[in-house]
Amino acid sequence: MRILIVGNENRVGELLPRLPEDAQCDVALAPPEDLQGYDLIFDLNFDDNPENMGDYKHYAGTVIAGAVKMQMAEALAPEEHVSCTLIGMNTLPTLIDREPVEWSLNTTSNEKAAARTASLLNWDYELVADRVGMATPRIIMMIINEAAYTIQEGTARAADIDEAMRLGTAYPYGPLEWADRIGIEDVYETLEAIYLDTHDERYRVCPLLKTMYLESKSFYPQ
Repeated sequence: MRILIVGNENRVGELLPRLPEDAQCDVALAPPEDLQGYDLIFDLNFDDNPENMGDYKHYAGTVIAGAVKMQMAEALAPEEHVSCTLIGMNTLPTLIDREPVEWSLNTTSNEKAAARTASLLNWDYELVADRVGMATPRIIMMIINEAAYTIQEGTARAADIDEAMRLGTAYPYGPLEWADRIGIEDVYETLEAIYLDTHDERYRVCPLLKTMYLESKSFYPQ
């Protein structure tokens, strides 16, 4: 199996160990001109580069695209015909290497193709609604946002919040450490996209997070 992976280093590094050992994987920051030699394409940064859809329109295979900040349906104009099978995936850092993977489909006609692709990869997957934020990211982003409000209000320090959450919920990371691992930019942009989609106050970005995003700061500076 020949696989093309489009994405930045940290996301590619998280995906590679999950792929079949006999797969031939090519890595690029943008789609090359000729795609027809590939059996499968991962575009891990599709959220940030939806214009890549123009490169995939005439590709006859399956494209698994990072789709947390947008709906898969948004990638296609209603009247647009594409040859590829499009599957949305939760590709936020730290959430790629997990079971089951979260996939979304822009049309139910892609369900059989999704099942075949999962079988080829030997992956367990869960189909979630084609909505901004998918499932797990919505939960994690809401918790991160609440933790940021707690710091902003002076109720607790980042380290105390993280320790309490690790001990109390058995999460792999505290919410603020998790925010740093995902990246404040992705956290902010995902929360903003979910809020614009839902207008749910739980996702209104904490001012502290927005400031950190604008100033390129993290909760635990290195």
